[in-house]
Amino acid sequence: MRAYELMKETFLRKNYVRIEHISWLAIYGLLFLIPFPAEVWKWGLFLFIWSGCVLPILLSAGIFGDDIASGRICVLVTKPFWLAELYIYRLMGLSLQAFLHLVLAGCIIFILYSATRRGSIDNLGLWILSSWLVFNTWAALSTSLSVVLRREYNSLLLFVGIGFVYFLMGMLMTFYRDHAAADVFIGFLRYACPPVELLFKLADGKYSLIKSVACVIHSLALTALYGIVGVIILSKREFKFRPD
Repeated sequence: MRAYELMKETFLRKNYVRIEHISWLAIYGLLFLIPFPAEVWKWGLFLFIWSGCVLPILLSAGIFGDDIASGRICVLVTKPFWLAELYIYRLMGLSLQAFLHLVLAGCIIFILYSATRRGSIDNLGLWILSSWLVFNTWAALSTSLSVVLRREYNSLLLFVGIGFVYFLMGMLMTFYRDHAAADVFIGFLRYACPPVELLFKLADGKYSLIKSVACVIHSLALTALYGIVGVIILSKREFKFRPD
């Protein structure tokens, strides 16, 4: 019952959460009005980027930062449960939202594709799995940032950080392609940051079964690592009732 209540709170904490889900799903229907050619438009790739990478950053905006800024966290931390439960079940609430959202989005894509034959749904099941996995890693990273940042600054920091990191990667690949520092930086992005590239290759069917399993385990391990860091920080913090 406690787990259910905490996960439900994650979904109901703000009205715009439900609006975002509805709006995101509506986009799939609206895009089918555009006659994309099958050979260049992959619905699975759009699902991966739109709902797997962008949606978690928006849904997790202020997931702890709002409570910290408003002083509500002082009420929550006095509840008779292990403080880490609050983090774990909020993250699980985001993950459950993602699972239901992606399954529904996949059904919408399949139905509209069957009716219009626009675009391509190759490996749609793998794209849904990869989208859910990358959603979890982004959500865990964003939630951990929200423990130390007030309001929605966790999402803002991720947006700015992602843009800066990929700009820097582009510069390195353009001007320092053969430099050792570029290889180290690319390796760090590939294995320590949310594994967008690896899960993209998984969904696109470029990995063998063994590599696919390893990629899934790596993604889940990163999610757990980000989560553990967030739990430790939340458990060590002291909160005082001084709302913005």
